[in-house]
Amino acid sequence: MIRLIGYFFGAGAFLVLIAAAAAALYLGNLNKDLPDYEVLASYAPPVTTRVHAGNGELMAEYARERRLYLPIQAIPDRVKAAFISAEDKNFYQHPGVDLMGLGRAILVNVQNMGSGRRPVGASTITQQVAKNFLLSADQTIDRKIKEAILSFRIEQAYSKDRILELYLNEIFFGLNSYGIAGAALTYFDKSVTELTIAETAYLAALPKGPSNYHPFRHEAAALERRNWVIDRMVENGYVTRADGDEAKTQPLGVSVRRGGSHLFASDYFAEEVRRQIIQRYGDNALYEGGLSVRTSLDPKIQVEARKALHDGLVNYDERRGFHGPLKSIEIGGDWGVALGKLDALSDVPEWKLAVVLAVDEKGAEIGIQPSKDGAGKVGPDRVTGHISAKNMQWAYRSSAGNRRTARSPEGVVGPGDVVYVEPLETDGEYRLRQPPKVQGGLVAMDPQTGRVLAMVGGFSYGQSEFNRATQAMRQPGSSFKPFVYAAALDNGYTPASVILDAPFELVTGGQVWRPENYGGGSAGPSTLRLGIEKSRNLMTVRLANDMGMNLVAEYAERFGIYDKMLPVLAMSLGSGETTVMRMVSAYSVIANGGKQIKPSLIDRIQDRYGKTIFRHEERTCETCNAPDWQEQDEPTLTDNREQVLDPMTAYQITSMMEGVVQRGTAAGKVTLDRPVAGKTGTTNDEKDAWFVGYTPDLVAGLYLGFDNPAPLGRGGTGGSLAAPVFNEFMQAALAGTRPTKFIPPAGMSLVPVNRKTGMAAAEGDPDTIIEAFKPGTGPAATFSVIGGADAYVPPEEILRTSPQANQAVNSGSNGLF
Repeated sequence: MIRLIGYFFGAGAFLVLIAAAAAALYLGNLNKDLPDYEVLASYAPPVTTRVHAGNGELMAEYARERRLYLPIQAIPDRVKAAFISAEDKNFYQHPGVDLMGLGRAILVNVQNMGSGRRPVGASTITQQVAKNFLLSADQTIDRKIKEAILSFRIEQAYSKDRILELYLNEIFFGLNSYGIAGAALTYFDKSVTELTIAETAYLAALPKGPSNYHPFRHEAAALERRNWVIDRMVENGYVTRADGDEAKTQPLGVSVRRGGSHLFASDYFAEEVRRQIIQRYGDNALYEGGLSVRTSLDPKIQVEARKALHDGLVNYDERRGFHGPLKSIEIGGDWGVALGKLDALSDVPEWKLAVVLAVDEKGAEIGIQPSKDGAGKVGPDRVTGHISAKNMQWAYRSSAGNRRTARSPEGVVGPGDVVYVEPLETDGEYRLRQPPKVQGGLVAMDPQTGRVLAMVGGFSYGQSEFNRATQAMRQPGSSFKPFVYAAALDNGYTPASVILDAPFELVTGGQVWRPENYGGGSAGPSTLRLGIEKSRNLMTVRLANDMGMNLVAEYAERFGIYDKMLPVLAMSLGSGETTVMRMVSAYSVIANGGKQIKPSLIDRIQDRYGKTIFRHEERTCETCNAPDWQEQDEPTLTDNREQVLDPMTAYQITSMMEGVVQRGTAAGKVTLDRPVAGKTGTTNDEKDAWFVGYTPDLVAGLYLGFDNPAPLGRGGTGGSLAAPVFNEFMQAALAGTRPTKFIPPAGMSLVPVNRKTGMAAAEGDPDTIIEAFKPGTGPAATFSVIGGADAYVPPEEILRTSPQANQAVNSGSNGLF
């Protein structure tokens, strides 16, 4: 018996040795293929890039994996407790693998064999870190053993807090959110520190299977799993029984945060910033780099810019009539379901989709589109309202013609028609609306720095993502003329120089070009001031011809309006193509006294570690960061920007454009409580209507026109269409600010001159204006005209009102034509 026992013992020992050798060989082979766990020390996961407005408000987020990295010190103890309770209650005690938990899991799985139940897992948080960071998700024995080996090594190399930090920042929560900070924002629109017990428990329930506990598709399962986590938190002593019971009574309360733009009216601005970051740093930096981008956007000014452009587009569109309903749906059953499936303009919350339920001569009964939950399911709310006849009277005219096609609401819409409506102050009353077909773009800029404060690229980003402020190439028309005049003033002309306003023709290659003034006619000899105030095409062409178009092209390129301008006379009337952004930047150069600027939507970019990698501000300040004051002079900014225009010329052209607002093509359309300069622009056949203008502190410009250029119709000028939009915007944007004045540079002379002749004004002359002259220049002593013909006789009114002109005519002196 003893020999038999010894035999079996020896055989067993031999088998154990063989098994141990085999296990050692097996583990040795696995060990060769193990990844390097030391890479966890330099872990840099894909992190969300966040874009902020100038005041710090979150504007947009961009990520392939929506994640914000939080150090363990910034994660509340309650959040740690929830995940430890749900995933690994012995986390702070085990060495990487929980042997007792593993044993319980094996026992449970043996008992459940054949029952069809899902096997119970026993992975610790450390094992999940090893799997998520270093291994695949294959369900194999090899992978589980590698996971265990790596877990022991990770525990030896890193602290428990570091492991938990890696885990909480890496795990997937569903809805494209990764990491606890991203999940808190995605599901509850809260920071981690603001989460309640119930909310924390729900997030801790998700890593086990986000799709199984979807807050809308599987709400019951989500509540059950959340309550299980709360019970574990109570059981482990992290939460009191009373608090746990109270937390279980709460609903899930999930409010899914919309991705993309979060700041109202900022969609076009955010998209332009996104494009610029990709152009500068590439896709990966934007979607994985965790950049922090501070933009120049002023949210208040942006909202006012959007409203002003919207009002201008809608007013124009409604005057041209009704386009018809968006579509028709069946209203015999539950109209809410069919209406709820349609997509409204997400960035025009003032308007609602509605279906016409009944219509008579007094108005239309409508049903408002019901709300939707996070899964897109149409809610049970069925709200109805009424559009009275007076609130849809504008739609009696069809946009297909210029005549009335309806005499009552019954001729406009019918039951089942889907339309847009806007609620009025009277409860239950609505106004009929329609998305305009005409479009436009608007930009507002700080002229001193080039910071873009507001940008609107069209009526609705949801309707069209094409940014008409930066991407639309349009003819600026007469809004280009100030740069022709600026070139003249910079090269020997004065605001009082007289140019002939008379028919002009140019013959080239057998082709005859005969430009005309808007509305026809001509005014004879007129000063440069009158030429720009009244936007005289013939004067501008003669002036450009007298200077030479090469000089005009040089200035246009210097101001950044065109990269390469064709030096032909037609370009002096704004027949080239440029963008609103470029025009506003060029006007900003005039507004700031001639300093070159670089328009920018981005103030600063920081990488994920907080290091500044881009800053727009290029001016330097040597003493701005002095540790204390030791009676030194005030810090000064060193401005090394190029001077592209004489400051005196800038003041002269500004003064002339003030006349545009006071007496010219924008008279009565721009009515601010402060000095303002600007210029209207209307292109051939009235296809585009422009206005660009500025105060000393703010520049804004816009155009209105169809995306496929077409005539805007009679009266579709910059003065009648664009200037009122500019006025509405500037009044709102500058409300509550202190008015400032345009200050002439030192050395300029302010001289009273006759507005028509440009000569020194006689005492008591009713047509006197104060004109600014550079040193060495002044009003002409005799009346002379640039660009005339010998046969020309000045208008009778000039001869009658100007003794100097009469004298010059009678003597025949100094080139009077």
